[in-house]
Amino acid sequence: MTTDRRSFLRRAATSVAATGAVSSSLFHTARALAQSAPAAAPATAPTVFNPQPGEWRTFDVTTRVDIADAKGLTQAWLPVPSVDSTWQKSLTHDFTSNGKGSFVEDGRYGARMLHVVFNEGEKAPFVELTSRVQTRSRAVDWAAKGAAEDAATLKFWTEPTKLLPTDGIVRETAQKAIKGARSDREKAQAIYDWVVTNTYREPKTRGCGPGDIKAMLETGNLGGKCADLNALFVGLCRSVGLPARDVYGVRLAPSAFGYKQLGAGSASLKGAQHCRAEVHLAGLGWVAMDPADVTKVMRHEAPEWIKSAQHPLVAPVNQALFGSWEGNWMAWNMAHDLKLPGAKGPELGFFMYPAAETGGERLDSYEPDAFKYQISAREIKA
Repeated sequence: MTTDRRSFLRRAATSVAATGAVSSSLFHTARALAQSAPAAAPATAPTVFNPQPGEWRTFDVTTRVDIADAKGLTQAWLPVPSVDSTWQKSLTHDFTSNGKGSFVEDGRYGARMLHVVFNEGEKAPFVELTSRVQTRSRAVDWAAKGAAEDAATLKFWTEPTKLLPTDGIVRETAQKAIKGARSDREKAQAIYDWVVTNTYREPKTRGCGPGDIKAMLETGNLGGKCADLNALFVGLCRSVGLPARDVYGVRLAPSAFGYKQLGAGSASLKGAQHCRAEVHLAGLGWVAMDPADVTKVMRHEAPEWIKSAQHPLVAPVNQALFGSWEGNWMAWNMAHDLKLPGAKGPELGFFMYPAAETGGERLDSYEPDAFKYQISAREIKA
């Protein structure tokens, strides 16, 4: 890879400008069963959900990995905040370990990571990484003109990945969803609405979900979590020529708007990973999106499962997350199909969790009680 090409890809991944339902009997059966459940109990909506750019917040985000029963060659890979933009500043990164660590980059998406290799005789390998970041809320100004993006960058963010094909059933579904839409904004809105209407939050999904959108559409099983539902939004957008990308990160703090599901609920963040999305709209630049969080509020914010995005508890979130998101969340990277340097195991579809291997075996990143890791955040007040 040339230096110029690598430089372009790094900029593409880290710089951000200012801003038909599936005809499947399995799917319709699942929806019918879900909709036959008791109606949601009345809920009082928070007064507002309207994130807007404001003051920067500073956090120290710490990831600690401890590898039990180490045998043979043992390695760990920890994601490092790799996004610098109008809504995030990735500042400093420091670590301690009884292994040999180095900061590396994937070379395609600009995703940074800490790679640690331990001596084979080390009985209790550990690594602790602390990154200082600044975050703030973002919201598109629909009346403004976003900064121009070069054609090569936009093409890059329409290309398929292994988990995000852009042909076949993906493209067919997107074409049905956008029927009648003319502008980029109308197409993105139609796809966003399609995801909110036709998918649902499935709490039994492991981690944030595998993100295999073709399998979801082919089986009609449209339940999942953020890495499934927002990936579906991204893949559908790409399939009809809208540049879009997943943004993988972690929630750091409670929501300022009273929604428990839209913020970190405890000091431990090992289950707070969250994937968001961006779409590039002509004349507006890169715009924040998060249809998956709409389905999370629908499923979990009230005592009963809310089935309509027009419910007074959901409507403010549904409207706001098309164009904005709250700055109580940090982005790691935007990478797909990532090969961990020196790894024996398979490449990652995305990199949002710590990873480790011992004795040539990949540990399960979705089992933080078996693969011992902890994530925490401390806000630094001025």
